[in-house]
Amino acid sequence: MKLRNIPRPFIPLLSLICRLALAIIFFYAGIEKIINPSDFAVAIYNYQLLPDFAVNLSAIFLPWLEILIATSLVSGIFKRGASMISALLFLTFATALTINLVRGLDISCGCFGASSGNISWFYLARDLSLFCMSVFILIYDRGWRYFFV
Repeated sequence: MKLRNIPRPFIPLLSLICRLALAIIFFYAGIEKIINPSDFAVAIYNYQLLPDFAVNLSAIFLPWLEILIATSLVSGIFKRGASMISALLFLTFATALTINLVRGLDISCGCFGASSGNISWFYLARDLSLFCMSVFILIYDRGWRYFFV
């Protein structure tokens, strides 16, 4: 699959920019959730999608997964796996947002810990665009060495 309207040298650069942007987002979101896991657990609980026993486990596991994804995207180690997990996470987040927007719940997003606003269609669009960035990285990323060879 080729992107016909984008000149070839810009595809690796765009992929690198997407990788670094996602890494920054995941790192910031993970750190905010690690600092205050109880607020994040409340945000997960308010989505009313997980059983009670899975809420705290998710609140502890998910931030560390986000930090691991960020580290992988920056270092380039297991970047394809990180971008695939990233895409699956954003698809999961988008699904959870859609379900609760349709339900009409007015709850905190929980995306960036306690500093998150209430869910909205904008957050859904943001998650879907981040999903597209993850898929773009998965398909087109060539790594750091492309720029130094």
